[in-house]
Amino acid sequence: QVQHVESGGGLVQVGGSLRLSCAASGRTFSSYAMGWFRQAPGKERAFVAAIGWTTYNTYYADSVKGRFTISRDNAKNTVYLQMNSLKPEDTAVYYCAATRDVFARTASAYEYWGQGTQVTVSL
Repeated sequence: QVQHVESGGGLVQVGGSLRLSCAASGRTFSSYAMGWFRQAPGKERAFVAAIGWTTYNTYYADSVKGRFTISRDNAKNTVYLQMNSLKPEDTAVYYCAATRDVFARTASAYEYWGQGTQVTVSL
């Protein structure tokens, strides 16, 4: 059974940083591209970042480009999201998931969703 478990969320002040982790189990981690999405109350789940499975190419939503960095450690079956210069609009539940299409930007193209981790950015 494939599982993704996110961690690292919390409460942080504007301008602060957090590092999210997503630990994968139950499959060959390196055969999938991985992505992070976020969902704020009353809004749809939105693409944040993705990373390829062999090229390690990275892709970001315009709203986080230059502030967030996605990375992966295939030996540890873990993908990370380093979030810097956080803003109140970054407040959301953050999810990781896997995809066969690293260029996909919609949640429907991803599978094996984790339970999410809450990130709250306060003024």
